[in-house]
Amino acid sequence: MSAKPTDSACDKNRKADKRAGSGAVKTAFGGAALGIALILAYVETLVPINIGVPGIKLGLPNLAVLFLLYKHGFLPALAVSCLRVILCGILFGNFTSFIYAASGALISLAVMAVLKKTDAFSPAGVSVAGGIAHNLAQICASAVILDTSAVAYYLPALIISGTICGALIGLLGGIMIKKVRI
Repeated sequence: MSAKPTDSACDKNRKADKRAGSGAVKTAFGGAALGIALILAYVETLVPINIGVPGIKLGLPNLAVLFLLYKHGFLPALAVSCLRVILCGILFGNFTSFIYAASGALISLAVMAVLKKTDAFSPAGVSVAGGIAHNLAQICASAVILDTSAVAYYLPALIISGTICGALIGLLGGIMIKKVRI
């Protein structure tokens, strides 16, 4: 005759299964978010924005990062953001574009994480601040790489584009944050 497990032993096994499944689910979700961010980065390369100012982009990959920041926290958003920048640098860019993307992505995420933590801003407000911070970081990186402060003349146009694109990404991200259940 085999011994029957007690209820407390079964409860412990269920809790252990949930913890293990939870980690696997988070890893799978992070991988899916990275895939979505890469696809959005590729789509962004197909959308030409030519208004005379270099570096203006829609910020589509930030949609995945913003969603992760709100749904899973800073570390998963940081992991996906860093991996996306590295993979996009390998797939679509060069070392210089990698430096611009990395500086913008890290500063942007840091600003968004701090503002999100305050609960004073909506996802759209957080995204706008992230878009502006991204552009400011890229201008700083550009000034160092090119060894000139003349690139600061692009700031007004980049701040306007960061505000507009950040608001659109933030509004879309806010809808996703409310509607998508994980």
